[in-house]
Amino acid sequence: MPEGDTVWQAARRLHGALAGHVLTRSDLRVPRFATADLTGRTVLDVTPRGKHLLTRVEGGLTLHSHLRMDGAWKVYANGRRWSGGPGHQIRAILGTTERTAVGYRLPVLELMRTADEHRAVGHLGPDLLGPDWDPDLALANVLRDPARELGEALLDQRNLAGIGNVYKSELCFLLGVTPWLPAGELPADRAAMLPVLAKKLLDANRERPTRVTTGLRGQDLFVYGRARRPCLRCRTPIRVADQGDGSRERPTYWCPVCQPGPTPAPTRRISRDTTA
Repeated sequence: MPEGDTVWQAARRLHGALAGHVLTRSDLRVPRFATADLTGRTVLDVTPRGKHLLTRVEGGLTLHSHLRMDGAWKVYANGRRWSGGPGHQIRAILGTTERTAVGYRLPVLELMRTADEHRAVGHLGPDLLGPDWDPDLALANVLRDPARELGEALLDQRNLAGIGNVYKSELCFLLGVTPWLPAGELPADRAAMLPVLAKKLLDANRERPTRVTTGLRGQDLFVYGRARRPCLRCRTPIRVADQGDGSRERPTYWCPVCQPGPTPAPTRRISRDTTA
């Protein structure tokens, strides 16, 4: 599941493959930009911003993409077989004389003026892996609506950019509270820990192929994807339920003993845990 660390890794791969090179192939397979041609332009850089990717090319243009749930950018040496999915899932191809970057299942792909990037990412809060990271502002943003469920506040990219379902669940476990706790009821000492822990988790994983939050060999995550399995601390079975307004599934995992506090109403639909 792409989160801030995954997007940071994707940006590094794309930057290493494309930056400083002239595009010899350009194919944007979305109706609005299907006729756009970037060939002959040099790629200047590829920058992550939260869960967004900004590929800047000479001439003042930026290709903005977002991976959401299952999008991916793959980089291949020219002549190698592409293996990121069937051809009909390809949304973008950017090639140089040596490598080709292929964007699969990209739900967001748009070409814009670099000067207009704020229209795509200007709403985002401090980026956990970016130069604008500001822990005090991030915490203030999370606590701005004290009645809002903490898990929902953490997922709101306007508060802080880079956290998704995995880190939401893991961070709430490490703080010892349920994701349904109103943000304003987070004890002061744990509130002070929140931005520090969030930053630590993403920093520790941006260089790793497998996301790890526990530091335990063979056990990568404390709660996420572990429904009905014993908690690594107290052995109580981990629980899972959807959090949010129901517009899309957001499976949320927690330990009912290690994370005391509000839990989903009995009428709330329980997610089917496909990762167990």
